[in-house]
Amino acid sequence: MRVVATSLLAIAAIVYVATLGEHGALDYVNAAAEAAMVGAIADWFAVTALFRHPLGLPIPHTAIIPRRKASLGESLQDFVADNFLREDVVRERVLSAGVARQVGVWLADEDHARRVVDEGARVLGDGLSKIKRDDVALVVQEAIVPRLAEEPLSPAAGQLLEEIVADHAHTGLVDLAMTELLRWLEEHGGEITSIVEERAPWWTPQWVDVRVSERIYLEALRFVHEIKTTPDHAARQALDSWLRDLAHNLQHDPDTQARAERLKERVLTQPQVVGTSIALWDALRRALLSSLQDSEGLLRSRVLQELLSIADRLQHDEQLAGRVDRTLADVAGYAVTHYGSQVATIISATVDRWDGKETAERVELHVGRDLQFIRINGTVVGGLAGLVIHTLSQLA
Repeated sequence: MRVVATSLLAIAAIVYVATLGEHGALDYVNAAAEAAMVGAIADWFAVTALFRHPLGLPIPHTAIIPRRKASLGESLQDFVADNFLREDVVRERVLSAGVARQVGVWLADEDHARRVVDEGARVLGDGLSKIKRDDVALVVQEAIVPRLAEEPLSPAAGQLLEEIVADHAHTGLVDLAMTELLRWLEEHGGEITSIVEERAPWWTPQWVDVRVSERIYLEALRFVHEIKTTPDHAARQALDSWLRDLAHNLQHDPDTQARAERLKERVLTQPQVVGTSIALWDALRRALLSSLQDSEGLLRSRVLQELLSIADRLQHDEQLAGRVDRTLADVAGYAVTHYGSQVATIISATVDRWDGKETAERVELHVGRDLQFIRINGTVVGGLAGLVIHTLSQLA
């Protein structure tokens, strides 16, 4: 386009020289060519002055873009931040996009869901394998243990225990304990009766010791069985009452809180704490790595089933999809409100990294074609204007 615009200037110059000093109709052609050259040169100067110094001369108010690239980047940044990175605009776009439904449609394809599971398993496996024992020990020693030692845990533990008792969440543990205790008593009846007989006084007859030990064993079995099968057994109620009192005291009784904190300190100062933590972590990591590496294992199969179930719900449960979209819109709106200005600074930071020449070249690549049309139009309009002015002059 530069060649085209410059060629028109050259043609106008040739016509001007060829018709110089002529009379009649050629005089009008000469005036039009002269004006066309003026228009072409003026518009060439204006277009060139945007990007560089014309003819390399440091004329004031030229090479505008290289000199003003910093303010250009800031202006573009402000424009984007004010007109695009606005909470209402972003929220509307997220809500109208129906992201939840689109995700549901994409995940409904089992190949896509399996790809998500495979990639997630790979990333999680790589992350777990890179965590070293020394790092875990360091975190436990320098972060977790000191934090637990400084933070009073009694009120939180009391509140948690109170909620557990109120929801009867501990009854399953009591049932399990009674089941295991009953099983142990049934399997070790002979040992229990033998211990009772050995502890009997020396002066009691042997048959009395046998009868007493058997009776004690049978009563123990009956008592444990009653606790196991009776939800409102007195022993269960006594345990619930004791746990409620303990929960209350942990939250409100200074003596109980002090004893609990001393117990916590004794536990945390034990050298086995770090070793036990590392051992638990190693066991958990090995189990997770083994499950993640098995493509047909229970863990990955279960995650795949859950993803397909979520995909189906996102497509057909409008309430769930609406909640997801609103949540995403809230997150996007919050991010734009609090971090939109920082995001927009990417524009000015990117422009700042360009040098002046590079900035001019990048802008010229985008708008240079239209600017060369300005030169062409300037040549044509200038020639027509010159022709009109010369005609009016001759008529006058």
